[in-house]
Amino acid sequence: MSKNPNLTLSGPDLAALLCSRVCHDVISPVGAINNGLELLDEGGADADAMDLIRTSALNASVRLKFARLALGASGSVGASIDTGEAERAAKDFALAEKKTEVIWNGPRAIVAKNRVKLLLNLFLVAYSAIPRGGVLEVTLEDPEFDAKFRLTAKGKLMRLPPKFVEISTGTIEEAIDAHSIQPYYTVLLAEECGMTLDHSASADELVFTAAVAAA
Repeated sequence: MSKNPNLTLSGPDLAALLCSRVCHDVISPVGAINNGLELLDEGGADADAMDLIRTSALNASVRLKFARLALGASGSVGASIDTGEAERAAKDFALAEKKTEVIWNGPRAIVAKNRVKLLLNLFLVAYSAIPRGGVLEVTLEDPEFDAKFRLTAKGKLMRLPPKFVEISTGTIEEAIDAHSIQPYYTVLLAEECGMTLDHSASADELVFTAAVAAA
């Protein structure tokens, strides 16, 4: 498989941008927890403050657990991950936001770490394609060997994420930043796993796939 010419970030830059992405994802719920505690300190409505704290704490916890699997080391070098963990992380991620139903199909298996990371990052790409929510169906075929991942997104205002399309099949027009690092990392993981990415769009659905490249 030929190397994608868009994959040019150095190791330190990649690490820094991924850290920025994680911070961006958790700063909002952590800030909301702080706001809830301030309400309690000021003698505000206790029930409302506690509801805000509980909801925000759950959101932060879910995002951090997802990031640990999708972006973190998730074990030692060369480790494998149970796809059941990926399924739970994806469903919890969607459940916390309460706008997208996740349907998961395929066998449960112990799979090479980077393949699971690719699957979860492709999930984030597909999830971002339905910003108003909808249904996201994840299908795994032969995940241990000739793996193929297919993610089908359906919802209102569907759109292919432009940065993902640009990085995976086009030419990068702007420097990679904390907002575009996640699709960049998805493409990088696919290359590291020897898998090819594809996407298609119709009036009814958007489809994202990753499959082991033909020898």
